[in-house]
Amino acid sequence: MPAPYRAEHVGSLLRPPELLQARTDHAEGRLTADGLRAAEDRAILQALELQRQVGLDVVTDGEFRRGSWLTSMAEAVDGFVPDRIIVEWHGPGGGPEASTARVVGGRLTQKRRLTAGEVSFLAAHAPAPFKITVPTPSSFLLVSFKPGLTDRWYATRAEMVAELGRVVRRELEALLGEGVRYLQLDAPYYTSFLDARVRARLGQVGIDPDQAFQDSLAGDVACLAGLAREGVTIGLHLCRGNSRSRWFTEGGYDPIAEKLFGSLPVDRFLLEYDTERSGGFAPLRFVPRGKTVVLGLVSTKETRPESIDELRRRIDEAARHVPLEHLALSPQCGFASVAAGNLISPDDQRRKLELVVETARKVWP
Repeated sequence: MPAPYRAEHVGSLLRPPELLQARTDHAEGRLTADGLRAAEDRAILQALELQRQVGLDVVTDGEFRRGSWLTSMAEAVDGFVPDRIIVEWHGPGGGPEASTARVVGGRLTQKRRLTAGEVSFLAAHAPAPFKITVPTPSSFLLVSFKPGLTDRWYATRAEMVAELGRVVRRELEALLGEGVRYLQLDAPYYTSFLDARVRARLGQVGIDPDQAFQDSLAGDVACLAGLAREGVTIGLHLCRGNSRSRWFTEGGYDPIAEKLFGSLPVDRFLLEYDTERSGGFAPLRFVPRGKTVVLGLVSTKETRPESIDELRRRIDEAARHVPLEHLALSPQCGFASVAAGNLISPDDQRRKLELVVETARKVWP
């Protein structure tokens, strides 16, 4: 039976300036790999202490060993090239910008683990149960396939996603073998299929959004099917984009809810619900009974402090569609899905994490 974690966060935390400088120094040849690893270790220990003090039920390493939430894939797998798809961002400083995902320009061959070295350090130092985050195969369907290049190696997006699905499956099996008991798969690009503007843009470049959604779902289901689940929690996180307090999609979950929630073999859905961009709670009626919905009600994009009363009211609204005992609370996304982080301060981050814990303890004593 998966653990009933009530207060958690999505994964990434604001990187301290010292770590950002160490990463720059390493990239420019002024710091060795061992020196970067030592800087990461120091920063992760500080992040773990923050999470212990706050009282979260589940902790992470802040994704401090990654450049962004999904860059570990291109670092671990040969076949990606230094080419990127442009994403249209909204919010502070919004506009067209290259995705942090690289394009596939060759046959994909795994050369190392996606999360190499992450588990051993957490296992030795985590003050509470910890989770490891991994990008879904579907996360690359829209941003890593470039017609005229990728299709020299993979005829379709679905074929490329299936190959990446085998990589993710091996990673999940390895993590389970290391004793990890909470695996979170991040899948923000599903929300592209519920945004009318994004669907229109996909159509303009020859992508059928409905087929792309089906291919995304099939790839993710395949990489999870039959996975050993005894005593393990598997979560899936959806958001509408998260980079420097910006987003790239809008709209409620309604168009994809029934198929998405009904098809994916996971225990928890971590869902963004911090603004009106996310729509209402009615689509939660499609979540199968017994599965948990982690309500992402606390914004990591804005400094505005939510109130406990506000959060409790919204939890009560969600409980009309999912029993209260199958709900939990978190921020809507990471604080730093990309290393530069969202436009909030470390003090804001701490207050928001404390709010999550304090509210959860009141709702679920």
